[in-house]
Amino acid sequence: MAKKALILKGGWDGHEPELTSKRFGGMLEEAGFEVTISDTLDVLADADYLMTLDLVVACWTMGEIKNEYVVNLSKAIGAGTGLAGCHGGMCDAFRQNTMWQFITGGQWVSHPGSDGVNYTVNICHGSSPIIEGLEDFPVCSEHYYLHVDPSIEVLATTRFPIVNYYHMSNKPVDMPVAWTKYWGNGRVFYTSLGHHDDVFDKSPNAAIMMRRGMLWAAEGKAYAIEHGLTTERFENTAKMY
Repeated sequence: MAKKALILKGGWDGHEPELTSKRFGGMLEEAGFEVTISDTLDVLADADYLMTLDLVVACWTMGEIKNEYVVNLSKAIGAGTGLAGCHGGMCDAFRQNTMWQFITGGQWVSHPGSDGVNYTVNICHGSSPIIEGLEDFPVCSEHYYLHVDPSIEVLATTRFPIVNYYHMSNKPVDMPVAWTKYWGNGRVFYTSLGHHDDVFDKSPNAAIMMRRGMLWAAEGKAYAIEHGLTTERFENTAKMY
């Protein structure tokens, strides 16, 4: 039976959700997935439907979301449905919803220099099959500064500062570019690359990471079933949120 993926397409048009969702959908279909692309968040009202999915891909910058939709997603991801996304389509989505930020592992706060910044993505060798065989590579795009969850597993970083801005008064820092984390039994993957869709053409390693990251995240449900992992240990304290 084919794995099932839902791509959420919408929000700010500047991040080209039409193009990125088409690209990511094509990657998944090539891997044998049954892909649904939704241009409305109302699909998240159906909690039972979300539980049938192997993967949700977020391509929805900014905007607002009903908290009940995030709760439905939280439960589905906690049960094993994967979550993956890039750039503002995942970690500059739904700025007012802190549960979403908790699930994803980070939140965009700035991109000093705006678009057209030349920087290097440094691969954290040996940390994950998602980056196996990849080498450091240059990017010309927005340079994302994020507030991140300390529990993330960092796959790639970039050095700040590059351009002059107020943050340069602090020491240089290595900012995560790509990471994984877990939410219950679910797997989460994120990369900050992807301001415009053509970043994945100009920097092929970015496309490789995105494809591998989505496929890795989509394996969480099968792994949970195979190993008899339930959600009981998480649900006992779920109301504390």
